Amino acid sequence: MPDRPLTVAQAAEQLGTGERFVRRLVAERRIEFVRLGPPGSTRGPIRIRESAIAAFLAAGRVEAVTSRRGRVA
Repeated sequence: MPDRPLTVAQAAEQLGTGERFVRRLVAERRIEFVRLGPPGSTRGPIRIRESAIAAFLAAGRVEAVTSRRGRVA
């Protein structure tokens, strides 16, 4: 499966959030992204690879804790 570059809107849809949240992740450098345009530019459209979204989600994953009786606590 190809690693598609997504727009901010598409990334937000995949994450189930709004575009503002995705833009904050980019501004805080919490997710990998590519800025299109001249090298060194701080403006221009950005793209977020599907694999970067998967990595972001994996980094935030928290495993469920189970008790000794096998039930979720």
